[in-house]
Amino acid sequence: MEECLKTVDLVLASGSPRRREILEQIGVKFRVSVSGEEEKPTAENPLDFPRENASQKALAVSKKDPSAVVLGFDTLVFLDGKPLGKPKDKDDALRMLKSLNGRSHKVITGVAIAHGGKLLDASEEETEVFFRDCSLQELEEYVNSLDPMDKAGAYGIQTNGARLIRSIRGCYYNVVGLPVARTLDMLKNLKVKV
Repeated sequence: MEECLKTVDLVLASGSPRRREILEQIGVKFRVSVSGEEEKPTAENPLDFPRENASQKALAVSKKDPSAVVLGFDTLVFLDGKPLGKPKDKDDALRMLKSLNGRSHKVITGVAIAHGGKLLDASEEETEVFFRDCSLQELEEYVNSLDPMDKAGAYGIQTNGARLIRSIRGCYYNVVGLPVARTLDMLKNLKVKV
């Protein structure tokens, strides 16, 4: 990648307030352009869905804004190798939380970087999350808070969902939706200064 990209705008291809907060927290200057891409992964292995979805989002924004360096992300929760998306309703959220309760699962975030309508790099970060053995009342109270409704796997580690979690193995920020070290390393490898 050419040296001149050091001064190019950085664009976050996501409307996630959590991803914006993480980039702001680490002092990255960026602007937001939501891709609007419908997630339609074609990979045979569901574990590849986050990287594929992140790539589609980054490319869609890069084609509209070719002078910018675009970051795309997609986070999915996997239980027994199957992806858990965002819950459709409260019953779906409770079903997901019951399935995660007292067990471990994987959170995988795909990270993609595009420029000039081309994908420059794509990768993923994986974190293992261990849930406490929570009572049904704890799970129901959390669902009734409505916090789970916009989150993959029906919980947020950075909100009241932290009450459900015993421990994690790996990157905390990955579980929130933006693996900081991996993202910074990928940008550095492409000589993009942030």
